Amino acid sequence: MERKNYLLGSILVIISAMLWGVDGVLLTTRLFNCPTTTVVLILHLMPFILMSIFFYKEYKNLGKFQLKDYIGFGLIGLFGGALGTLAIVKAFFLVNFQQLTVVVFLQKLQPVFAIILAKIILRERLGRNFGIWAALALLGSYGLTFGLGLPHFKVDNYSLAAFYSITAAFSFGASTVFGKFVLQKWNFRTAVFYRYGFTTVIMAIIIVLSKDTFAIKEVTKNNWIIFTIITFTTGALAIALYYYGLKFISAHVSTICELAFPITSATLDYFINHTHLTIVQVLSAVLMFLSIYRISRIQSQEA
Repeated sequence: MERKNYLLGSILVIISAMLWGVDGVLLTTRLFNCPTTTVVLILHLMPFILMSIFFYKEYKNLGKFQLKDYIGFGLIGLFGGALGTLAIVKAFFLVNFQQLTVVVFLQKLQPVFAIILAKIILRERLGRNFGIWAALALLGSYGLTFGLGLPHFKVDNYSLAAFYSITAAFSFGASTVFGKFVLQKWNFRTAVFYRYGFTTVIMAIIIVLSKDTFAIKEVTKNNWIIFTIITFTTGALAIALYYYGLKFISAHVSTICELAFPITSATLDYFINHTHLTIVQVLSAVLMFLSIYRISRIQSQEA
């Protein structure tokens, strides 16, 4: 039974990662005509409405929440939902279907930030040689972005996209840490439900405070079709599969399974958008992924 659960967990994480890979190349990028804030709000509002219908009993937990629960879910919604999604969607829009693979690969720095923040916030121990492998992961990300050349300080769409992608990695890493805190008390369904709920509220507040407009008139019929597809596939469904799968596998196994995300994105980006990486970028990506895997494995052994 344990072996079956292990296999089930691995398959579910791989499926969710592949769905995210499809989303980055084929779905979210097709919403470029809409303001980023509008996209992120709808991406969370639609799944939350759907979950509210099927999991309406989750609202009872609001009466059981303590202040630390509100803070925990609020931080997950802020970093994992609002800031992280805003950053990665903005990165996708900036590259305009060019170098999507680089944006996706850079976002995989998430475990490095998650472990550093876990050390600071949760007082978790850093594994042996963490600093070395983290430095190699960052070196790989540099090569992926700039190749063998020196960084240029010209602010162009590609540079901004790389910045937003790394910002997304940091935000999702922070969300992972706060998620560990929340999951000590609440199950994965409650975590997913309130992640979307809090993110929806936070995005509405961001739009109001930034004096942005909820540009519903700019959302076309095709956009609504994309939003609907995301809602039932790469959105809440993928996250639910991911959280459920994590129950049965270790962190370093999850890291390997999650490689289905960048591999799927890179494959689709190559065949659909004809994006080619240089040999230096390919080797840099391999170095980055190897370093992240080693970091995850070391942390699992230290736990």
